Amino acid sequence: MRHGISLVAMGHASSLFLALTFTVCVAFDLLFPQHAMYQIWLKLLPGFEWLSWKSFWLGLAESYGYGWYFALIWTPLYNVFACRGQGHRRR
Repeated sequence: MRHGISLVAMGHASSLFLALTFTVCVAFDLLFPQHAMYQIWLKLLPGFEWLSWKSFWLGLAESYGYGWYFALIWTPLYNVFACRGQGHRRR
């Protein structure tokens, strides 16, 4: 029996997590400007500027894309090592 993580599930889950985190951080910055974190978004998200609707949607899309980047690298690595670990236990 093959036990691995679904790439599609991991892609959507990590992307949604990062998109929601981005949205919460933007809301936090608007509510508490004295503790704003948007300077970090300016460095991490190409084309992002503080704050317009166009820039917000761009940051949201880029955050979602970073989630897929993470999933495309991490999921196959996890599945390979998990498979090797199961084979080692059988001996």
